[in-house]
Amino acid sequence: MKSTERHHLKQDQFATTLSDTFERFDQHRRQWVGIVAIAVVLVLAVGVYSWWRADRNGKSSALLAEALVVLEAPVEPATKPATPATPGQPAPPATPTPGSYPTERAKLQAALPKLVAAADAYPSTAAGLSARYQAGSVLVSLGRDGDAAQRFQEVADKDGNGLYGRMARLGLAEVQVRQGRYDQAIATFKELSATAKDDLPVDGVLMALGRAYVAAGKKTEAGQTFKRIGDEFPSSAYAAEAKRELETIKGAGA
Repeated sequence: MKSTERHHLKQDQFATTLSDTFERFDQHRRQWVGIVAIAVVLVLAVGVYSWWRADRNGKSSALLAEALVVLEAPVEPATKPATPATPGQPAPPATPTPGSYPTERAKLQAALPKLVAAADAYPSTAAGLSARYQAGSVLVSLGRDGDAAQRFQEVADKDGNGLYGRMARLGLAEVQVRQGRYDQAIATFKELSATAKDDLPVDGVLMALGRAYVAAGKKTEAGQTFKRIGDEFPSSAYAAEAKRELETIKGAGA
């Protein structure tokens, strides 16, 4: 083979190799560009979601805070003005202290729509769940047991075995006791006492269970429950009350 031919052959091989290299590089470049693009999109998506979640949590917390301001406001009867009435003229009406409510009921009625608004605006956030649970508790205080049971059930359905879900089931069972639905309430209290955690103390659930037994006329079971509180939780805040309840049951000849 002539030297010129060998030279052209080497050039052709070099050009082919170079072409293959650039082609492979271009293929890899497109793959890497695609991978980087996907990674950037994912990072942006996570960032947007985190911002959206933080923004939503912030707004839901702000709504709940507005409701809690009302719920925690002082109750003070309206006071008469310091200036005495002009002779022959009716006395000026009493005026409430700014930021206060004349009665507990008035305060609860003012807080309720704010709690419901916070719960409905952001139902799945912690603040929204708390607002709905608080609304149930307010409804109990207002004597609206049916509406309270509905709010508690909604929280239980949304949060399941979460803290608010279990607290809502506890609240629902309390309402059932008030409604005379003792068997349902007792079943719930028993289940919660068996699965209670630090965030939902066993002694508190047992106290509610004992009271439910008393309301149902099941004094033997009530006595056993109150005794368990004294035996297992002697330093509990409920221990003294459980002891009194137990003594009452024994005094009644249970």
